[in-house]
Amino acid sequence: IYEEVKNKADIIIVDFHAEATAEKIAMCKYIDGKATMLFGTHTHVVTADEMITEKKMAYITDIGMTGPINSVLGMDPSVAIKRFVTSIPESYKVATGPSMLNGIVVNIDENTNKALSIKRICLR
Repeated sequence: IYEEVKNKADIIIVDFHAEATAEKIAMCKYIDGKATMLFGTHTHVVTADEMITEKKMAYITDIGMTGPINSVLGMDPSVAIKRFVTSIPESYKVATGPSMLNGIVVNIDENTNKALSIKRICLR
């Protein structure tokens, strides 16, 4: 995909939806210098490893989630626990109550399209 977009886009943002942190860290090393930013998603748990890489790419292993605080990945805890304990499939139900917002803010140099800074956002 990179070869198809590298001459069509000034800024390349990669949302890497993967389970393992090792996959995301390896992808960071693999595409450093080719993208403006890479952020991981899927685990719904924000990591504290945001950085600007050697080749000026913004990176964080997982940006976390936006959703109910008292939940299991946004879902009603009782349903999630029942699924784990019984191994019987059951439809997930979205949890209710106060929510949180996780994300990142990245500043980009307008001349080079390289990342200048990355800041984690964690609002509860």
